[in-house]
Amino acid sequence: MKRRDAETPRENQVCNKVIGAAIEVHRILGPGLSESTSECVCYGLSRRELPFKRLVPVAVTDKGIKLAPVVTKWTCALRA
Repeated sequence: MKRRDAETPRENQVCNKVIGAAIEVHRILGPGLSESTSECVCYGLSRRELPFKRLVPVAVTDKGIKLAPVVTKWTCALRA
């Protein structure tokens, strides 16, 4: 993935909403990656009208080596 130096205003707005949802859950439930925490983050994303998908396989590479894909609890798309 190529890194860019600047985010678009929409990407910045979406990132702020995602971080806000995660911080809200962290304040209420504390740290952790339990199923209930994931569900609360999904609820927070829905309340902020952010589109997201659950259980998304993500390719992982490290120093050019392809590793086994992982499945995320949720992912939020920056682009439609």
